[in-house]
Amino acid sequence: MLPLVDATTCLCKCPAVTRSPLYQSSCCLPLLSGRVFPLLRQYCVYGTHDSLTWSSLQTTRRKQNLNGGRWSAQCATSHDGASVSHVNGAPKDSPLPDSLLRDARILYCASPPMGHNKEAHPESNKRVPAIVDALEKLELTPKHRGSQVLEIQNFYPASLDDVARVHSRTYITGLEKAMSKALDEGLIFIEGTGPTYATQTTFTESLLSAGAGITLVDSVVAASKLGLSPPLGFALIRPPGHHAVPEGPMGFCVFGNIAVAARYAQCQHGLKRVMIIDFDVHHGNGTCDAFYDDPDIFFLSTHQLGSYPGTGKMNLIGQGSGEGTTLNLPLPGGSGDYSMRCAFDEVIAPSAQRFKPDIILVSAGYDAHVLDPLAGLQFTTGTFYMLASSIKQLARELCSGRCVFFLEGGYNLQSLSSSVADTFRAFLDEPSLAAQFDDPAMLYEEPTRRIKEAIEKVRHLHSL
Repeated sequence: MLPLVDATTCLCKCPAVTRSPLYQSSCCLPLLSGRVFPLLRQYCVYGTHDSLTWSSLQTTRRKQNLNGGRWSAQCATSHDGASVSHVNGAPKDSPLPDSLLRDARILYCASPPMGHNKEAHPESNKRVPAIVDALEKLELTPKHRGSQVLEIQNFYPASLDDVARVHSRTYITGLEKAMSKALDEGLIFIEGTGPTYATQTTFTESLLSAGAGITLVDSVVAASKLGLSPPLGFALIRPPGHHAVPEGPMGFCVFGNIAVAARYAQCQHGLKRVMIIDFDVHHGNGTCDAFYDDPDIFFLSTHQLGSYPGTGKMNLIGQGSGEGTTLNLPLPGGSGDYSMRCAFDEVIAPSAQRFKPDIILVSAGYDAHVLDPLAGLQFTTGTFYMLASSIKQLARELCSGRCVFFLEGGYNLQSLSSSVADTFRAFLDEPSLAAQFDDPAMLYEEPTRRIKEAIEKVRHLHSL
């Protein structure tokens, strides 16, 4: 647990953030103490909530199931993954008809939470609109692609039960109650290391973003039952999620979107073995914590050595029955396309082939790009195209093509939007346009010796 902080203490250790105007001014704003702020500990309340959709911006949740005042937040899969105890009822159906699912190559949801915003903060409400604009400009939207590319607009927020499979109910209900403080003060800081902020809409909009990922899981699973090559899903959502720990927010993240979707896939669809690949430049400590002792969820992270939040050491491989299902590959600063090609061929693919997942979920962070201000790797648009293409093929080989990407980091709007657009092109089996965006003059020699040493060490550690 992090030490408590007050309005004059900030815990951020990321130099890129501490130099920013946001960080310098954060102490002038109200800060709720600690990773799980004490305000949240006071509340354990339940309520009823009307359902809302993104289209109306009055977001609703799926029907909440409260059992005698206790949250029903667990699911039980059988040992062979053949059956599931559906705590929220029958498996959900896709919001799209089968005729559309058969033809689609890409399904995506866009949840840009416009109300969850702080000017000059790197995690702003400009991120998702920049991606959507790039997709339109590069003719990768339904308007230009017809049934090949489908946007699901009328999706529902995650229920509180969905989120409670990953996060503590004290955190969830406390965050909801804290929205009244955000309403009064305009903006509050709910965690100090990011810093992670909240506005009066953060709770409902974060549930909606988590719900977008769930909807895509429903749709991809439904499509996989219709044919051999289901569409890939991409949740263009924010705030990101992979730093959010079970007990609270962290590092710009409010709810663990991909973790919520992983548990949902197990509970609602009987997809027992879930692989999560996280190529964000920062270690997905929240996702790692959520599944550290779980033998049925394989969490694999590539991230920059020594970067925020300082977790993700190579020797952390899981514990108890989950030992061996956490793989951390810290990459030295300056790692780029060569590093990730080697990492995929020698670590990611062999790990997936041995684990044999039922679905692959991807924490797609684009902040490892050489232009991104918050780290020091040198991925390019072409690197992300390679990753998307390779992961797509891996999913086809191992889990009937079931695969959903979740947007995590990426804070240079130009490199973020062009890289996501090239990810879409990889999904469509179309040539990369990276040459239009990548300038080789930006790059410098990668530390190949250190990269090879890291890969050999992790291969030995995991007997790959």
